[in-house]
Amino acid sequence: MRGLKDKVVIVTGGGGGIGAALCQRFGEEGSAVAIFDLDGAAAGKAAAAIRAAGGQARAYAVDIADQARVQAAVTQTERELGAIDVLVNNAGWDKAADFLDTERTLWEKIVAINLYGPLHMHHAVLEGMRQRGRGCVVNIASDAGRVGSSGESVYSFCKGGLIAFTKTLARELAKTQIRLNVVCPGPTDTALFRDFCGEGEYGDKLRSALTRSIPFGRLGQPGDVPGAVCFLASEDAAFITGQVLSVSGGLTMAG
Repeated sequence: MRGLKDKVVIVTGGGGGIGAALCQRFGEEGSAVAIFDLDGAAAGKAAAAIRAAGGQARAYAVDIADQARVQAAVTQTERELGAIDVLVNNAGWDKAADFLDTERTLWEKIVAINLYGPLHMHHAVLEGMRQRGRGCVVNIASDAGRVGSSGESVYSFCKGGLIAFTKTLARELAKTQIRLNVVCPGPTDTALFRDFCGEGEYGDKLRSALTRSIPFGRLGQPGDVPGAVCFLASEDAAFITGQVLSVSGGLTMAG
């Protein structure tokens, strides 16, 4: 991809799954990668793998639901790696359940991670981008936020909000040449997905049903996502903003 070499990139939730695959790809593209993850050890392992391959990366233990910690980590990143060029909001969490069987404590956890977390990251990063007149954000949402998904009501609420928020900021910041876009992965075989499905017969049935519903006939893999994200972060997408791209094996074909 053009224009990613030597760029400073923050990836949230970069310690595993899709996040780790994103970090690896940005490292291969020559970017300096700041890996934010609640699990500091996992972030450190991902950063070490990038450095072992000759890239540049640093790990930061960050709870994105904590706005003060987010701001401190962004400040530290800029001090250690330089001004932030790209923000990838990837961190997320969910638990499968019908809405009427859930309670407020679960809602609050899902909203804190999936909605307030990205809000905190945008607020901490975008002011610097606006002052410099450049930068880009790629938000990892979900087709659950575009077309709905049974058992993911509050998660869908968050991801739908993130899509609308991205489009609104893309309009607000277009004159400053800051680009914001969204990538929506379909069901992807990660630890988060397995945690979402749960164990036992119910989990097996849910995984099988989702796999059957995908035209490509398989679950997504973490490595399926980075190409789309790096494209939107690169100069190859210099005239693209406010757009939503699904990476779902044909599960959703929204216009």
